[in-house]
Amino acid sequence: MIQTVKLAKLVLSDINVRTRGEDLIEQFAADIFARGILQNLVVTSVKKPRGSYGVIAGSRRFRALTLLAERGDINAAEYDVPVLILSGGNDELSEASLAENFHHLNMSPADECRAFQYCLGQGGDIDAVAKRFGITRRFVEGRLRLANLAEPIFDALKSGEMTLDMAKAYASTESHECQLMVWKSYGANSYRASADTIRRVIANDSMKSTDPIARLVGEEAYVGAGGVVDRDLFSDNGDRWTNPEIAHTLAAAAMEAEAKRIGEERGLAWIRPVASNSTWEVARDLCRVSLPSLPLTEAQIIRISEIEARQSIISLEMDDEETEPEAYEALDKEYDALTAELREVNRREKILPPELAPRVGLFLTLSQDGSMELDDTYFSETPLTVTMITDITVEPNEDGEDGVETGDDSTDGEGGNHAAPRTPTFRIEEGETVTITSNTKEVSPDEAAPGGKALSQVLLDQLAVQRRDVLGASMIANPALALDYMLFAMVDKTDAYKESCGTSIHAPHPEDPVRFDAYPQSVAHDYMAEVREGLDASWKEHSSIIARFDAFRALGDEVKTAWLAWTVAKSFKSKETYSNRQNALQNHLAGLLEVDVAKWWRPTSANFFDRVSKGALLSLLDEVGGPALSSRHASQKKGEISTSCEKLFAGDAVIETDVKEKALAWVPAAMRFAPTETTADQDEDDTAAETGEADDELANLIDAALAGPDDGDDGEGVSIDDAGTPEGDDDQQVDDGSPAVYGDDDAVSQWAEAAE
Repeated sequence: MIQTVKLAKLVLSDINVRTRGEDLIEQFAADIFARGILQNLVVTSVKKPRGSYGVIAGSRRFRALTLLAERGDINAAEYDVPVLILSGGNDELSEASLAENFHHLNMSPADECRAFQYCLGQGGDIDAVAKRFGITRRFVEGRLRLANLAEPIFDALKSGEMTLDMAKAYASTESHECQLMVWKSYGANSYRASADTIRRVIANDSMKSTDPIARLVGEEAYVGAGGVVDRDLFSDNGDRWTNPEIAHTLAAAAMEAEAKRIGEERGLAWIRPVASNSTWEVARDLCRVSLPSLPLTEAQIIRISEIEARQSIISLEMDDEETEPEAYEALDKEYDALTAELREVNRREKILPPELAPRVGLFLTLSQDGSMELDDTYFSETPLTVTMITDITVEPNEDGEDGVETGDDSTDGEGGNHAAPRTPTFRIEEGETVTITSNTKEVSPDEAAPGGKALSQVLLDQLAVQRRDVLGASMIANPALALDYMLFAMVDKTDAYKESCGTSIHAPHPEDPVRFDAYPQSVAHDYMAEVREGLDASWKEHSSIIARFDAFRALGDEVKTAWLAWTVAKSFKSKETYSNRQNALQNHLAGLLEVDVAKWWRPTSANFFDRVSKGALLSLLDEVGGPALSSRHASQKKGEISTSCEKLFAGDAVIETDVKEKALAWVPAAMRFAPTETTADQDEDDTAAETGEADDELANLIDAALAGPDDGDDGEGVSIDDAGTPEGDDDQQVDDGSPAVYGDDDAVSQWAEAAE
């Protein structure tokens, strides 16, 4: 017989078989508060506390009531709870608890949808229903949308032929016509269809509410013009506009009106609106007119230097592996803000001659946030040659601020020297090219020709390349210096002032597919960090790049090679871009090093066992210990099996010796280095043999190079004869047939013939 007991007299019994009582307990509490207890609890009397009853079935209802009492929504001492009191032994009571929970079935998604539909009827209060059930308004709207699916699609969901995710994809639009069109193409269980595919196909004929055109127009104007909005209740991708042609028409009208206003204001030949942030396609048949910009002010130059210096320091701090994730994100945001500021500081106004304005035009573009922006690149319909006759310079005003003045210096009426304001003059000619030339008042001595005039940029670039070749030819004769320079360029990270090492050699950290703090650490990771801490970094204390390089060169060979090994170790890519395929050369290196992955990495719950299914864990146990081992854990929950596996594969479990050995040697296939297969013809074998015979000779050469250049006192330099063998040579040259040895005008041609 059903009786009532005060909530304060109820406790949770240990006999209750349901232990996961916190699932959706908030929602359950809201529903009980709205409608009361709809089903009695099953209890039995307990000795302690005296006069109390233990709940053996209905633990979620009991927990929900307890939550309401803790919040003060009900009074536990006065609230009556309907109960069925049972008596008997623990075995009988446990069986009753099992029966009550075992035969309880959750509603199917289809039944749930129809239930909400019936509950609300026509024009029901969605917010009130959501509050009573302790769920969100969007959840209720989503279930109503599913209940309103086209009939064959809803029937497939109801019968279980379709997953809930696929049904949600169909329900991303309210249009039955659109739903059925996709349904006829893909059906419920077609191997060609997935929830993402269905959602993508439905979205093809619509526009996202986050599209730049949609943002420009605005939902209110779109709906007012007859547009329909499909609310996407099952993803965060934004709603869809099913009448994109309406949005395009409204956007075109808005942009054309703005283009007309700007054109009249600036007196340009035309302003063309483009509903995109790119003008490449529409400008292909026009001629680009490059105009000079106002020079940077002194304040802008100073600010640019400050920004670049700060960004260099931020980069250095972000490269530090000890930087905390929160600090790393703050630095990343600061760097992005400085980049945006730098872009604005460098943006300078173009100088447009008044007589040129009626012959050129600009494009009005649309940014990603839906705002209209005027592109600063001028175009003309015919080629133009524009030459600026007088310069424009920036001089400080009397109050010390930067001001724009143009023309040459002249003497005013009071005898003082001031920059005479004068409008710059231009010469505009019709032609086949568009060029800008400008007189420069100050020419750097490094960029001046005899007589003081500036060299052309093309000549400066050509001379820079030739100067580079001179340094390269000279470096060939000193491999020891080359090794120091190469290694320094790879390990020097203290470029606080953006001092370049002047080489393309570098060893940046590879871009991993996950952040450094987003994956479990291992013995190998900790060991590499320990090695880095032990490296001699005294040379990094110098602020000047030259001082750092000289200090680095003074290190011993053992210290340098330690830096080299660590740098190479940190340079390895974790995977090939867009592929999980292993790198063949990395696998070959692992073979040469005889890498034992199990020594450096062991599977744990955090890095592996919790990330795979229960079936995979049982298969693994069967693999290392046979059916006897896997069957022991078959009835356990996945979390318990994971914990057992962590102990077993760490060698901490009491187990048979042969099973323990297998477990300690096991690593997943994704952690193994695949063995490399080498196939070579006889010629390649012969070449390898010859290379092997020369290994000792090459080692001797490197040892001699690392010893540095000879001071000439003993007359024993380092050279290479035709066979590649080190010899004494008073000239201290590398006789490898390079132009450095010939020393005559025919050196280059002889070297080229020898190389061929």
